[in-house]
Amino acid sequence: MINVEYKDLLDAGVHFGHLTRKWDPRMAPYIFMEKNGIHLIDINKTKACLDEACNAIKSVVRSGRKVLFVATKKQAQEIVSQEAAELKMPFVTERWLGGMLTNFATVRKSLKKMSSIDKMMKEGSYQNLAKRERLMIQRERAKLERLLGGISDLNRLPAALFIVDIKREHIAVAEAQKLGIPVFAIVDTNSNPESVEFPIPANDDAFKSVALLTKVFASAIQDGLQERQKEKEEQKLQQEEEAKRAVDAESKE
Repeated sequence: MINVEYKDLLDAGVHFGHLTRKWDPRMAPYIFMEKNGIHLIDINKTKACLDEACNAIKSVVRSGRKVLFVATKKQAQEIVSQEAAELKMPFVTERWLGGMLTNFATVRKSLKKMSSIDKMMKEGSYQNLAKRERLMIQRERAKLERLLGGISDLNRLPAALFIVDIKREHIAVAEAQKLGIPVFAIVDTNSNPESVEFPIPANDDAFKSVALLTKVFASAIQDGLQERQKEKEEQKLQQEEEAKRAVDAESKE
């Protein structure tokens, strides 16, 4: 996991919250002070919560389940989709479709439709269609890709969500709550940290802040995936050794 220092957090502006008049009182335990009408977040709390979230997410991915990354605000889209794609984890960075979790069966139908369009476009019959029909299919495929491209490999509900800005992504938070899916989230001073299981108090607007925290969180997932791979390899070696011993024992009889 990336070792993040206090200086890194300060340099990234993680401690800058919103205007004091926009605060959510439930964020009080994570606020250090007020300066020039802005709340400053206690980076000791940020680091402690980040460490707790990273340790928890490692055990989630060791089970082999997926973590869904969610960030539709412009300054977070690129970094979140990039980190998720590198980890081969699903992500939503365009628009959260209502029911994406609570009505997952319908979402899966749309994913199957996208897959069937891909298959059809590779077949010779596609080229025989009228130009207008091909254009309509291409437009539909582009729309599905924009909305669902990041979750095309998600064949069952994720084990956890990582969210940037829970106030903006409140529908995703509500759906996860309803299904009992834990949420790991960057939570700013204008949000309710009690609505998620693992709040990381920090600036959720500045690119540098979002990028740093997302990278650290992603590196923890990478560690969890590597630990899972190591466990699988050790288990395989153990099974091979047991099989070899069994064969040796039989040959001696």
